Amino acid sequence: MLESVINISEGSDSSLLSELGHAAGACLLDTHSDEFHNRSVFTLYGPNVYEDSVNLARKAFQLLDLRSHVGVHPRIGVVDVVPFVPVGESDMADAILARDLFARNIAAEFLVPAFLYGPNRTLPQIRRDAFVRLAPDFGPSVPHPKYGSVAVGARELLVAYNIYLAIPDLTMATKIAKEVRSPFFRTLGLRVGNEVQVSANLIDPLNHGIFEFYEAVRAKAQISRCELVGLAPLKVIEESPTALWEILDLDLDKALEIKVAMKKSDPPI
Repeated sequence: MLESVINISEGSDSSLLSELGHAAGACLLDTHSDEFHNRSVFTLYGPNVYEDSVNLARKAFQLLDLRSHVGVHPRIGVVDVVPFVPVGESDMADAILARDLFARNIAAEFLVPAFLYGPNRTLPQIRRDAFVRLAPDFGPSVPHPKYGSVAVGARELLVAYNIYLAIPDLTMATKIAKEVRSPFFRTLGLRVGNEVQVSANLIDPLNHGIFEFYEAVRAKAQISRCELVGLAPLKVIEESPTALWEILDLDLDKALEIKVAMKKSDPPI
């Protein structure tokens, strides 16, 4: 089985999000949307994850236009990031096969430049170097005027996580993001409405997880709240102190394995 965690540049229009969720099909496990980021994360898992990922991308290209997009999160396209993640008995070779097939087919169908990442190239490298020092792996050599570009990856499990500071000082958030950044924590300081956050991808969450990241930020500033974006491995949730789950925005129903088990037990429609 593979997991696909598709980041779409739309996070506020409920009717559009409903259409996108419907297009994601039976593989859809979870949707997390943020109006200030203007971004949604669709988590898909199952035997048809490749097909449902393509259907979701097609619907996004049909509905959205990058030229009118406004949001605080960095993005290069309407379908911004599409990672394939090996889960269970699947391995990285399976994820790479799905990645390459998705990128090749989407680039050909929509004339969208597609950049590949993982295991030998990172997503930050694409964001930094696309069209400057890095040519697309598939598709045209310039961004599509309406759709932009797409980054398609094969990677291990990661956790997307935001920590909001009690003092809404963007300079402070940016400084803290830089100080806690490491090979395990990819971080940005962002203003989100009237708040600021230290936004992170936890690259090795099974060994350097949510609580470790929380403690690193808490040592530098007072925290108002936290936000788990999408799902996390059960082990990552269980290794965080139960007494802090409320402030850490954790619960067992946010565990990937439990969501998968619930999906399998759902009666057929």
